[in-house]
Amino acid sequence: MADFRLEVFYMVAKELSFTKAANQLFITQPAVTKHIKELEDRYKNKLFDRNGNKIKLTPAGELLLKHAENLQAIYRNVEFEMLALVQDQKGLLRLGASSTIAQYVIVPFIADFKNRFEQTKVLLINGNTQQIEKAILDKDIDIAIVEGHIKNQQISYTTFIKDEIVLVCSKTHPLAKKNEIEPQQILDQRFVLREQGSGTLEVIDHALKSVNLKLADLNVDIHLGSTEGIKAYLSFAPCLAFISIHAVAKELQDGELTVVDVKGLSIERYFYFIHLHGMQDGLSQAFLNFAVNSHNLK
Repeated sequence: MADFRLEVFYMVAKELSFTKAANQLFITQPAVTKHIKELEDRYKNKLFDRNGNKIKLTPAGELLLKHAENLQAIYRNVEFEMLALVQDQKGLLRLGASSTIAQYVIVPFIADFKNRFEQTKVLLINGNTQQIEKAILDKDIDIAIVEGHIKNQQISYTTFIKDEIVLVCSKTHPLAKKNEIEPQQILDQRFVLREQGSGTLEVIDHALKSVNLKLADLNVDIHLGSTEGIKAYLSFAPCLAFISIHAVAKELQDGELTVVDVKGLSIERYFYFIHLHGMQDGLSQAFLNFAVNSHNLK
């Protein structure tokens, strides 16, 4: 949006958290508070009601959110339609993606981009988040999409798609028919996890702290380097696994896997486009805009 304060408001309204909004926008929480206060002064209305650590939108906030969403749609449409006028994108796009994104998320966007810009060539390289960020720093790839972020000062991050990591087990697991379990109950279970360096592990470890647990507390059978390997392992061993909802959609629909809800535990994250500061070429920018706008227009 043209007014960054509205973008800040929009993120706070969506997350209902000043802290989460600050993290998503890569600004400080006091800066978020300042922007919201300026909007409240400008419109002479409170936008949020605060109750301890929780906030909710006021009627004025609900109205402003409606207009902010309309403005978001207008700006997205402008960018999308202007991009559609450009038909001469050529060259090689060296694209990186962390494993989950490469296998379950980005391929349809690449196919649509290739259909629009037939003269482009795309080289897709995948690995875990640490490997992909290193490839960006080493200039082996031009742009990438990763799960989670380390906030490297040399790298620019752009929010792409929201993701949820769910705890799953096979349909034959004893917990498959439980509606909800207490956090401490997972300590009695066996786990299969991604390899060290995976962005998923970083997010899981952070989320577990909200229920007074640590990743190191889990009884881990094995670390595997791919989500497909983890899903296969669950069919042979009575284990649990934390997996992106994008990666298990088919198995959940077919009833092969079941989500195990843990009281008080919610693991949400964003996938991010990343590139070196000041190093983004026209083709990379075109793909970033195309993917973000295509997702938002769905």
